[in-house]
Amino acid sequence: MLASAATPTLKVGDPAPKLQPGEWVQGEPVNEFEKGKAYIVEFWATWCGPCRVSIPHLNETHNKFKDKGLIVIGQDCFERDETLVAPFIEKMGDKMTYRVTLDDKKDNAKGKMAGTWMEAANQNGIPTAFLVDTKGMVAWIGHPMELKEKIIEDVLAGKFDAAKAAEEKKKTQEAMSKVYRAMQKKNWDDAATMLSDAEKVLPEDERDNLDGLRLAILFGKKDYPTAYKMAAKVSEANKDNAQLQNELAWRIATDKSIEERDLGVAETIANRANQAAKGKDPAILDTLARIKFMQGKKDEAVQLQEKAVNLAEGNAQSELQKALNSYKAGELPKGD
Repeated sequence: MLASAATPTLKVGDPAPKLQPGEWVQGEPVNEFEKGKAYIVEFWATWCGPCRVSIPHLNETHNKFKDKGLIVIGQDCFERDETLVAPFIEKMGDKMTYRVTLDDKKDNAKGKMAGTWMEAANQNGIPTAFLVDTKGMVAWIGHPMELKEKIIEDVLAGKFDAAKAAEEKKKTQEAMSKVYRAMQKKNWDDAATMLSDAEKVLPEDERDNLDGLRLAILFGKKDYPTAYKMAAKVSEANKDNAQLQNELAWRIATDKSIEERDLGVAETIANRANQAAKGKDPAILDTLARIKFMQGKKDEAVQLQEKAVNLAEGNAQSELQKALNSYKAGELPKGD
C-alpha cells in the first residue's frame, strides 16, 4: 500500500496525546500516563484479521514486561459493533489478558483516540501500536509484531533516545517518500533506484520489510517472471508469518493491475499461510478458497469457504457467506 501524502502531526519524539478512552472492557482503567512507566497503546478491532494474529504476540510482550513497568492497552477502534468486543476477549482467554478499552465516540463517530492518535499519526491501518516512554514521549509507532524487545528494554531502562529516534525516523521517511512518489507516478525505474538509496539509511533489521515494495515495483513494471520469483522467495523466507503469506497470496489473486496471474504460486503461498495459522483463520481460508475457485476447483473452494464461514463472527461471517453463495452459484465474488 502506498503511503498517504498527508504530513503527520504526531510523530516519534513528540509528547504522547492524552488518553481519552471510552468504556474499559478489561483490566484496571488508565486515565493518564504515569512518569516512570512505559505504555504500549495498540489500536485494533474484532473484525481485523491481522489484529487477531498479533494479539497473542502482544500478550506475550505484556506478560514478559508487566512486572518491569510496561502497561499494555488494547485500544479498540473503528469497531463496527462494540457489543462483540467483550465476547471476543472472553473467547481469547489467556491469549488476551492485558487491558482493553473502547473508544470514546460521544462527540465523534470515529472516536477520540482514533482521531488524536491514529489520524494524527497518519496511520490508516490496524493493528498499529504506539510505544510511550517513561517520560510520556512517543518512542515508536508501527505494527505491534515489528516492535523489538530491545527497544522496550531500552525505554524501560531510560536508555532510549527519543530525539535521536525521531531524527532517524525523519531520514527514513524522507527517503521512503521519494519512493512512494515515484511509484504513484508509475516511474518504476526511478522507484527502484530510490528504494536502493532508501535501504542504505534504514536500520538493518528493517530492510527485509522492503521486499513488499520491491515486489510492487516489479508488478508495476510488468516483469512477471522476476516478480513471481521474488514472491516465492519472500514466502519461503517467512513460512511462519501467516499474515504476510496471506496478503501476498491475496494480492496475486485479486490485484486488478496484474495482467498475468500465477495461481500456482498463489496457491503455494496461501497453503503456507493456512498451515501457519493451523487452519483456524477465516480470512486465510477465504483467500485459499478464492484461488482454488480461480483454478477451476469449485468443490474444494466451497469446502474451504464453508470452514471460513463457520470460524468467522459478526459482519465478517456475513461477508464470507456472500462469497460462499457466489462459489455455489459458479461465480467469482468481487475481490475488494
